[in-house]
Amino acid sequence: MAECRDGVLSFRYHDPDGRLTGVRLQQGVGIPGTLLSFARDGDDWTLSVPRPPVARLEYQFELRHPDGGVETVCDPANPRRVPGAFGDKSELVCPEYAPPPWLTWDGPEESTQDLKVAAPELSASIDVHIWSPTTRTSRVVVAHDGPEYDRFASLTQYCAAMVRAGRVAPFHLVLLSPGDRNEWYSANPRYARALVTNVLPRVRAELGTAEPVVGMGASLGALAMLHAHRRHPGSFAGLFLQSGSFFRPNYDGHESGFQRYLRLVRFVGRVVRAPVGDPVPVAVTCGRAEENRHNNREMAHALRAQGYPVATAEVPDAHNFTAWRDALDPHLTDLLRRVWG
Repeated sequence: MAECRDGVLSFRYHDPDGRLTGVRLQQGVGIPGTLLSFARDGDDWTLSVPRPPVARLEYQFELRHPDGGVETVCDPANPRRVPGAFGDKSELVCPEYAPPPWLTWDGPEESTQDLKVAAPELSASIDVHIWSPTTRTSRVVVAHDGPEYDRFASLTQYCAAMVRAGRVAPFHLVLLSPGDRNEWYSANPRYARALVTNVLPRVRAELGTAEPVVGMGASLGALAMLHAHRRHPGSFAGLFLQSGSFFRPNYDGHESGFQRYLRLVRFVGRVVRAPVGDPVPVAVTCGRAEENRHNNREMAHALRAQGYPVATAEVPDAHNFTAWRDALDPHLTDLLRRVWG
């Protein structure tokens, strides 16, 4: 059971037989660890914490057993679930939260095709899924983590809804599978070369266009899209970057265990220190309650100083696909209008 009311988040776990020795809240919105342990209250374990700057919360309960075992579960008293790349979580929504209306809008007639593009630089191939409206167009959006973006953030539905409503000009959506994500998306020059010299030319040939594309991604996918843009100027007409993993030592030392942390830090440092760039329209979105907000602010400031037209938005959420979905409109919508008119 969970409630959001009067600036407080309240949780309750029923344990009438006293089978547990403790319960803790698992969350990703920056609530201090000292506030996460439940207190025994009769047949229940209860917790109340000040509400962080979010309109909804994805959470789980960590249950502690007498034998020292620990298990993580969704809230059995809350039927709301939200899927994600690492499984379902419980969802607590505050009174003002509403999902995007475009989730229920109809889209245009459409077609799809699937490609497998050889990437010798990676000793692998990259799976590509293309969604297209039946209207002839040369405009293209390319998304990292494409299957996950589509499954958990309804990206194809967003595109179809915006095109059908006339909010943006018709365009093709290219969903790229991540492969060895932690290696490919971590400022890897070989991946950037494969994307720009193998994948994009094949996509352009299939779609009959030679125009630069709009690139988008979230987390490491956003970092990788910015990296490809900086390594290969002229390949992208715009960038939509959500909660980018723009690691900086002064903000992100806790990420130092990541296998490619130093490569990420070096790349981000070069971008931030660069006097000039290859300016294209950029939109940066981030959650108000996520750790990445600091390095995203710094990256947006650096790109703006290099001449990029940068729009930023901080949404009342955290580092998850629902937050990225909820930011697509108006922020991706506005970027596409800026790029294409």
